[in-house]
Amino acid sequence: MNHQTTIAAIATPPGRGGVGVIRLSGPKAYHIAEKISQQSLPAHRMAGFRKFYDAQGHVLDEGLLICFALPHSFTGEDVVELQGHGGPVVQNALLQRVLELGASSAKAGEFSMRAFENGKMDLVQAEAIADLIDATSQAAARSAIRSLQGTFSEKINQVLEQLIHVRLHVEAAIDFPEEEIDFLADGKILNLLEGVKTAVTAVQRSAKQGQLLREGLHVVIAGKPNAGKSSLLNALAGHDRAIVTDIAGTTRDVLHEKIVLNGLPITLIDTAGLRETVDLVEKEGIRRAVQEINQADLLLLVYDLQSDDDPFELAKHYFENDQTPKRLVLVGNKADLANQTVALTEHHGYRHVIISAKQQTGIDVLINVMTTHAGFQPEEDSFIARTRHLDAMRRTQEHLIDAHEQLTDYAAGELVAESLRLAQNALGEITGDFSADDLLGKIFGSFCIGK
Repeated sequence: MNHQTTIAAIATPPGRGGVGVIRLSGPKAYHIAEKISQQSLPAHRMAGFRKFYDAQGHVLDEGLLICFALPHSFTGEDVVELQGHGGPVVQNALLQRVLELGASSAKAGEFSMRAFENGKMDLVQAEAIADLIDATSQAAARSAIRSLQGTFSEKINQVLEQLIHVRLHVEAAIDFPEEEIDFLADGKILNLLEGVKTAVTAVQRSAKQGQLLREGLHVVIAGKPNAGKSSLLNALAGHDRAIVTDIAGTTRDVLHEKIVLNGLPITLIDTAGLRETVDLVEKEGIRRAVQEINQADLLLLVYDLQSDDDPFELAKHYFENDQTPKRLVLVGNKADLANQTVALTEHHGYRHVIISAKQQTGIDVLINVMTTHAGFQPEEDSFIARTRHLDAMRRTQEHLIDAHEQLTDYAAGELVAESLRLAQNALGEITGDFSADDLLGKIFGSFCIGK
């Protein structure tokens, strides 16, 4: 990225609103602000009322102008905000004028990327900005704030310090082999290594909860026609999201609904009823249903308690490799009509919940089963986390295990040192200490324009 350029973008959501913000960052930001306002700039961090002019001297808009001087700004560069009215026409006209005066259109996430590159925040904090914007629950928003404030980064940096401390001892043992004490065999390095592994495990556990808060659970509802799948979706969602009739095959396509249950974000997917059919539209719906089933984090296989259906036979017929999926919960529905009591039992080793979706009985039991399956138990000081963070910690643990093996089985100091170096690199990817350019491009490319 060429930091000699000045970037600009509309920083407020598209559409009509009371206020619309144009944000500029870079060496020409102040010059452009003076040109468009045809007036001297207000003091640093002080709002000044200004008119904003086009090239012919006509007023485009009026509002507040605020300047943030480097390095005390979001990006670490000179930053200007033009806070005008929120109509799309006037916002686009202001942005066009700013571009005419020498700014370039900002790419997605470019402001945050400059903040990262200028040392204003690490990679975890930068990602937390996007996660805070996308948060689907209060718990997720609070966790994103904690990550933004550095909670996650602090935990990673503490582990990194421990890891570096171990590396120093190993390097010393390699560099000074003539010393009387064999540092590789006296147990100290082994104890330090075990301490690092324990610390990584603790952060992994917290990060897993943070990943659930961010990404949630992908839950698919499947079963034969008229088993009550759409009724169950409505009961879990708390409103009539899906059409419910007594006609078999009412649901012909995949229906998604995002909800929050016990603080856990969940994407519910209602699917077409599974049965043999010659109807081309229904067959396509069933094909899509099977596709969703095989990608599910959790499958709720719904069947009618009044029928003689064996849900396992249905599972074996439709699921990948003709095997019952491991992530399966059997849901016996219409307990009120079958005169059965709501209960949680086991059936052939699988969880079996008896409910009445129409009467909304047993739904709380099913919700507990879903959150327990996810292992969702967020801590008070939880932080938001992503799949890439967990992957980096997994690779860190693998390198630590390898270092342990090289130390205990072979006393190979050089190989221990190399495994520890790789572990440090993997862990450093989380905060951005070791990050490839393509990874940074992928991360910041998912941000909003103007952020």
